[in-house]
Amino acid sequence: MSTTHVDGDHPLPIDGSLAFTFPPQAEQDTLPHIQSRKILIPPHRISPVKAAWPQIISPLCEQLSLQVRMKNSRVVELRTSRFTKNPDALQKGEEFVQAVALGFEVADAIALLRLDDMYMEIFEIRDVRTLQGGSLARAISRIAGIGGRMKHSIENATTTRVVLAGQKIHILGRYKDIALARRSIVNLIIGSPLGKVDQHLRTVATRKKQRF
Repeated sequence: MSTTHVDGDHPLPIDGSLAFTFPPQAEQDTLPHIQSRKILIPPHRISPVKAAWPQIISPLCEQLSLQVRMKNSRVVELRTSRFTKNPDALQKGEEFVQAVALGFEVADAIALLRLDDMYMEIFEIRDVRTLQGGSLARAISRIAGIGGRMKHSIENATTTRVVLAGQKIHILGRYKDIALARRSIVNLIIGSPLGKVDQHLRTVATRKKQRF
């Protein structure tokens, strides 16, 4: 093969029959791509979030290896780091903080971190029926019940957690359980008798016990 020499050590091919061979480059340490999310805390939830802050940051840092800070007392910022191994950590962390910001207890919201089939659903009373004034207040009272009895019955029968925030209703649980809870709440909104809704919840609770 014909070659030409630029110097005495590196012959260069001139007929294209031989490709250049370069020495392997030394591996360089590369930092993972840092991602961040910001969660806005509603004004009426700032104090409860601050009070529960140690319980909030503990699972975020220890289980998900996320960096957490509260910025300007209104925004919680989450960020990945080189210690973050779970690709879903940031999404799970955001959902957890959102649940607490919406009014769920930390002990309930933490299920979003531990279980893959836990979800939140949010809807408004006006999505079901347009109500105003006293009619709206009565619908909210029917969902809550005297001393919160009806809400607790829905939660216990469907294994969910429910938060009432004005016209908005937040439900935390598994997909099928959320559907059961929402059905009961919708029935209360449209005016179904309380006894009928309560009996349906008893039936749901009995079926769930038999299943397990």
